[in-house]
Amino acid sequence: MTNAEAALPLPSTFTPPPAALRLPDARRAGWLRRHARGLVAVALLLVVVFPFLWLVQLAFRPSADIFEDRLLFTPTLEGFRSLLQGNFLKSFWNSLAVSTLSTGLSLLIGVPAAYALTRWQFRWRRQVALWILVTRMAPPIAFTIPFFLAYRWLGLQDTIVGLAIVYLTFNLAIVIWLMQTFFEAVPTALEEAAYIDGCGVWQAFWRITLPLAAPGLAATAVLCFIFSWNDFFYALILTRTNAITAPVAIVNFLQYEGWEWTKIAASGTLVMFPVVIFTVLVRTYLVRGLMAGGVKD
Repeated sequence: MTNAEAALPLPSTFTPPPAALRLPDARRAGWLRRHARGLVAVALLLVVVFPFLWLVQLAFRPSADIFEDRLLFTPTLEGFRSLLQGNFLKSFWNSLAVSTLSTGLSLLIGVPAAYALTRWQFRWRRQVALWILVTRMAPPIAFTIPFFLAYRWLGLQDTIVGLAIVYLTFNLAIVIWLMQTFFEAVPTALEEAAYIDGCGVWQAFWRITLPLAAPGLAATAVLCFIFSWNDFFYALILTRTNAITAPVAIVNFLQYEGWEWTKIAASGTLVMFPVVIFTVLVRTYLVRGLMAGGVKD
């Protein structure tokens, strides 16, 4: 090698520090770790809400474009106007009356029964609670013929009161078993202190135990309302014209000549609103009620 060649700088490649290469990846990984729960929650929310959002957009879509693939369209109230011109509103109010009446009766009867099963020690207490739960295990079709024959004889067929009584039979077990859990979470020492102050059994129940179990009461009421509101089977069998409910009325849009998809979507959107509104009104108690009992002291 000559002196001139030795003087020339040797070719070399610049190797950046390893930390400089890993910096963007580290930032990205850290951002993903910090927001992983939020991203998973948003993804699950989109999966759950997507069918409802699709139903709502179908309700505002023109009937001529109901099966079009494009997402952009001119909204219209055609489906809702057609519902106002028919008998759907009557069935809607029937569902609201039946669900409210059934929920009220279930709470009125089931809450004291759950309190008695929780606080009062008597023979066969566990067997009675189990028997109440067994009434919820049989399929609805097993009770169809007895209810149908009894209602025809009593004159309760196609009535709001008769349908509310049917819903009471399966909501009552839910109320008793759920409220038992919430009453057990209330310390008995509070009731004993109320007894010392001069309260009776029912005064302690109304003033001490029931207010503390209000979150569970709200959660139970929402579940009873949803079960009554969404029922289709009993409403189809036990109603004809006067007490027909919204789920049965929606099926009437599936006609032999064709299915009225715009009316189905519009009525389905309207049917969702009472449950959503009821849940929003009691959302604070609902969350506390659903989380109650998750951790034992």
